[in-house]
Amino acid sequence: MPFLPPASRAVGRSSPILRLCGIAALGAALLAASARLEIPFWPVPMTMQTFVVLMLGATAGPEGGVAWVFAYLLAGFVGLPVFAGGGGPLYFVGPTAGYLVGFLPAAAIVGFGARRGAMRSLPGALLVMLGADAVLFACGLAWLSVLIGPRAALTHGLLPFLPAEAVKIALATALSRVMTKRAG
Repeated sequence: MPFLPPASRAVGRSSPILRLCGIAALGAALLAASARLEIPFWPVPMTMQTFVVLMLGATAGPEGGVAWVFAYLLAGFVGLPVFAGGGGPLYFVGPTAGYLVGFLPAAAIVGFGARRGAMRSLPGALLVMLGADAVLFACGLAWLSVLIGPRAALTHGLLPFLPAEAVKIALATALSRVMTKRAG
């Protein structure tokens, strides 16, 4: 069962739609904040967004996690400066587009894994987090390959990120396990 923070439960007393909007706004704000924690790289910056995406799925389930990510992407698309470099529709054709779109299936994968009880065991939680992150990076690399070629995409869009991703996945796995134990 996904863990929902107490504030989202309080919002949920009024109506399911209001609850979903409140949860989506909270998740979008968390993702926007995580985009600001960046190490500049080319062509894609290194941020804490992948960690937050994994945690959004683990805490809110597939629907809530996807709603959070969708709200974030929508805010960025309409021009709010929520992405690492700003905002606007051009981000959906630039080098980060595939990664941004990959946030949606990654949050859903972790959310479904959490719903099915994968976070109750360390191997299950780790497998779900690794799988979701792999899908996210596959989306990012697919688009980046179109822009700069497959070899350059791997060299600049995956390899430099692997050590940090390993740490983020380990942290997300551990934190989701703690939250699952406390919630259950």
